[in-house]
Amino acid sequence: MTNGILNVYKERGFTSHDVVAKLRGILKMKKIGHTGTLDPDACGVLPVCLGQATKVCDLLTDRKKTYEAVLLLGRETDTQDAGGQTLRERPVTADEEEIRRTAGRFLGRQMQLPPMYSALKVGGRRLYELAREGKTVERAPRPVFFYEIEIRSVQLPRVYLRVTCSKGTYIRTLCHDIGEALGCGGCMEELLRTRVEPFGLEESLKLSEIEELAAAGRISEVIWPVDRLFMDWPAAWIRQDFTRYMYNGNPLKAQWLVWRIPVSSEREHPSLIRLYTEQGDFFGTYEWDKEKNFYRLQKMFYGGSDDILRKHDRF
Repeated sequence: MTNGILNVYKERGFTSHDVVAKLRGILKMKKIGHTGTLDPDACGVLPVCLGQATKVCDLLTDRKKTYEAVLLLGRETDTQDAGGQTLRERPVTADEEEIRRTAGRFLGRQMQLPPMYSALKVGGRRLYELAREGKTVERAPRPVFFYEIEIRSVQLPRVYLRVTCSKGTYIRTLCHDIGEALGCGGCMEELLRTRVEPFGLEESLKLSEIEELAAAGRISEVIWPVDRLFMDWPAAWIRQDFTRYMYNGNPLKAQWLVWRIPVSSEREHPSLIRLYTEQGDFFGTYEWDKEKNFYRLQKMFYGGSDDILRKHDRF
């Protein structure tokens, strides 16, 4: 079974679930999961986890994301994007300085009201299902964080934005909210996701490119080993006499480990580490238990000798 992460470029017209379904056919495997929904009209980076790497789907969902968006001022829609039904149109009277100042007010922690046209569930049903029935239900605002809102250019009625934000953020809701704050309304006209840390747009591949590589037997060339997500964690490997404890998922004593870089006395027991087998295969992540004085297995990714997780040079 193939294990690792593919940096997919989701094209317009595909849902995130469409991408997963097509990859199952291309790669002839079932255990595949995406790391954060992109609307069908949106494009860009969609990391897809394969095999054992599906265990980090939640981790990637939590990572910062960067988008480039086009805000169309003066038009308000039911879906908060340009594909929706127009609810109201108003003249745009704000100038560039006021637009920049208003957008800046959304930096930092915000409480954002999820749109009705979203995949969130209320009472066991998707909000978009209720919206299509003409129903509007009460939703609780959710905390989100905007690390960057850069106005790249203003060509009224369009505003070109670059946004870096936390998980759970709706860029079309940001566009709607900026429009409301300006008094003219607004909706999102275009959206491109350029980064899901650490995956960038430049290395992303379309489904057609992935299919060609798979047909040529070269798919392993573009699959990220899972341990690349943990490169900032201290690395260790297990001493040969204690491998049975590791393979059984038992807690590990610190003295059973060999550190790639010696750990200083101030950090004798790093709180989070990545562990490798004696052959150099990435085994999993561990967390230090101060009370029990051992390392506890957090997540295991080891998949065997034919696993793409094997990377002797990843220390």
